[in-house]
Amino acid sequence: MERKKNKQPKLHIKRGDTVKVLSGDDKGKSGKVLSVNLEKRRAIVEGLNMVTKHVKPTAANPQGGIEKKEAAIHVSNLMLIDPKTGEATRTGRKPGENGKLVRYSKKTGEVING
Repeated sequence: MERKKNKQPKLHIKRGDTVKVLSGDDKGKSGKVLSVNLEKRRAIVEGLNMVTKHVKPTAANPQGGIEKKEAAIHVSNLMLIDPKTGEATRTGRKPGENGKLVRYSKKTGEVING
């Protein structure tokens, strides 16, 4: 019997989490996760990995110009910040009270809500 493959991979971060960047130009900075792309395993973090985008003039935006916006960062370069201690921590999964898997901080052992 063949095992079913998980169609939607579980990641250690979710939208709304506060994360710290481990490598790249923004190393050491932290911010809030705005969105997560599960297929590409990338996340957009508020105010980090800013890129300039040249926008053509359109009917909605007749001026056009150069915009700054956040680009995606691979989740392997992000580490969750524990909401209680304020320090970066690795995460694990364990069964919660109702049998569903919940994330917990490996540093403190406490369950991470969200």
